[in-house]
Amino acid sequence: MVEFKIEVVVVPVSDVDRAKDFWTRIGFRTDVDHSGPDGFRVVHLTPPGSAASLIVGSGVTAAAPGSEHGVHLVVDDVVAARAELAAAGVEVSEVFHDAGGVFHHAGTAERLAGPHPARRSYGSFASFTDPDGNTFVLQEVTERLPGRTDRAVYRSAAAIEAALRDTAAAHGRYEAELGHPDPDWPAWYAAHLARAAGLAG
Repeated sequence: MVEFKIEVVVVPVSDVDRAKDFWTRIGFRTDVDHSGPDGFRVVHLTPPGSAASLIVGSGVTAAAPGSEHGVHLVVDDVVAARAELAAAGVEVSEVFHDAGGVFHHAGTAERLAGPHPARRSYGSFASFTDPDGNTFVLQEVTERLPGRTDRAVYRSAAAIEAALRDTAAAHGRYEAELGHPDPDWPAWYAAHLARAAGLAG
């Protein structure tokens, strides 16, 4: 069967620079910022550890700015992720769980304060909006349901080499901070590569 991968979500915005500043402020990487004729512009932004990205721009969608609701950003610790967003100046809800189970109702219906009582994977959330009012949800996932992706797939030797070179550079900075060689470097490499691929470390 042909693989179908969700790669990009287009987010409608009214001010491209403001949107780009918002996402880069909270750690998204700018992969592309391309301008074309007649005001066309596309900015491709990737969250840390994600294989999927967001696109904002002008002339890229007919949807009204602020009309996107419910894009989920999966994190392994929703409390820590919420704190990072708040520290970056993002207005983010308190952590909540849903009265009915592992997913959540539309809007703020059935929200209960705090993480899921048993901290069940898929069961704890926080929500925030971008400057246009597009709504995003943090969802804590600590253990994947059976059948979900649990492996990184590289399409070429060049992609593997690029991932290893990035990891080696990051590890070099880590060793510089340590002040000595890291004897457990294979574990550090593995964790870094897993995070970069969007897998649980």
